[in-house]
Amino acid sequence: MQEIDIMKALANERRLQILAWLKEPLAHFPPQVDGDLIEDGVCAVLIADKLAISPATLSEHMRVLSQAGLVRAKRIKQWVFYKRDEARIRAAKTLIQESL
Repeated sequence: MQEIDIMKALANERRLQILAWLKEPLAHFPPQVDGDLIEDGVCAVLIADKLAISPATLSEHMRVLSQAGLVRAKRIKQWVFYKRDEARIRAAKTLIQESL
């Protein structure tokens, strides 16, 4: 986990919104046919729809969040589901606090 990757991930309003929604997926997303919102994460299609962006644009946001270690991806059938990596988020918070 690199500090620059974390800062890049957090420097975008949409990525911050995604992280906020993923913190409480039951409050922000409807039930899914495949995958449990809590156990498996939220389907990329639902996130893209909620942000009103294309799947390609969402893919780039999720790539940046994944590279920073803030989310994990899981494939179920043809879908990709995203979930916050709470341990890595705690480590990122510590890293940021220590560097400022």
